[in-house]
Order: sequence, then C-alpha cells, then structure tokens
Amino acid sequence: MSRRVGRPRKLPVDEQRALILGAARKVFAESGLQAATVEQIASAAGLTRQAVYETYGGKKELFAEAVKATEELVHAKVGKPALDASEPKLRVWARANYAAMFAFVAEHPDALPLLMQAERAGDPAMNRVRARLATIYAEASRARWAAQGVESGRTDKALVAMYFAMTEALVGMSWDDPAPDPEALIDLLTEFTVGGVLRLQGHAPEIIAKLR
Repeated sequence: MSRRVGRPRKLPVDEQRALILGAARKVFAESGLQAATVEQIASAAGLTRQAVYETYGGKKELFAEAVKATEELVHAKVGKPALDASEPKLRVWARANYAAMFAFVAEHPDALPLLMQAERAGDPAMNRVRARLATIYAEASRARWAAQGVESGRTDKALVAMYFAMTEALVGMSWDDPAPDPEALIDLLTEFTVGGVLRLQGHAPEIIAKLR
C-alpha cells in the first residue's frame, strides 16, 4: 500500500531559528539591509516567508537579531580563547589569537561583512566588537608584556587597535592565485606586532613611555 503524503514536518523552533539566522547573515552580508528581502532569506533557509515573519517579525528585526548573534559568535570564537591563561609566552599567545581570527573568517565568511553592513546602516556593530575584544586582549596581554619588560600602560589599547586593523586588512584582502599561506601571514603579523614592539622597547623606549 502506498504511503499517503501529508503536510511537511514542522521543524523544531531552535532548528528553524538557526536556519533563518544563517540565511539572514549570508543575504544581509551580500546585499545589505535595504536591498535584502525576506523572500531571499526564506529561500536561502529553505522555508516560507510566513515562517520567517512568524519567527522574527519584519526584516529590520531579523537584521538586528542577525547582527547581535554575529557579535556573540565573534566573542565566543575570537574573544574567549584569548582569556586562556594556560599559555604564558607572549609570542605563542599572540600567534594563537591571530590564528583564531583567520580560522573564524574561514569558517564564517559572512560574519565580518555583515557587521560592516550594519555600520553602513547606522548600527556601530563593528565598533562594539572591536571595543569588546580590545578590553579582553588588553587585560590578557598586560602581564605577558610585563614579562617581556614592557610596562604597557595605555600602550595595550594602541597595540590592540593595530592588531585589529592589520588582521582585518589581511583576512579581507583579495589575492592573486596562489594566495599566500595563511600560516605565513599569521607569522608575519605576530613578528610585526610582538617583535616590532620588543625591538622598539630596546631601541626607543621613550615612544612606549609616552603612551603610558
């Protein structure tokens, strides 16, 4: 006897929310808030427009939720690992943080573009992320710099700002084939920041002193 076809199975709420948020992040990252449509998001999620509206309300509400979820994702994948106190060596710790950023971008290629779209829409999401991570990195790096003879003072915030600027530039750069080895880029960033500051401390400590 043939099986009677019934109505499609309704997905669990959490699964449906995850599908919609994942699709929204991709669509908003590509098109921005104004150009993106609920129809595009529903299609990308494999759901109906009605399901999107019932779960998140309108497009602006969904955009806000996607941005908020992405901020928390960055914090979990990039911020929290920096708090690991098991690695005391400055260079090793710094390199691991650069590697975490590169891994995050590779795993979630729509995350940073979405945050940038939020900035264009008037929501300073990227600045919030930078400020939140800057606090974590400054606190986590202070003792490690001190162990190298660098009393950072306010320098730690300058170092963190430099870290984000260079990392965002490199991970978002378009390369001709073949692209550089990510490990080589991570080594470059580590040596440029950590090695550069340590050399500065040895040859021109007054520059760092002015930032304290």
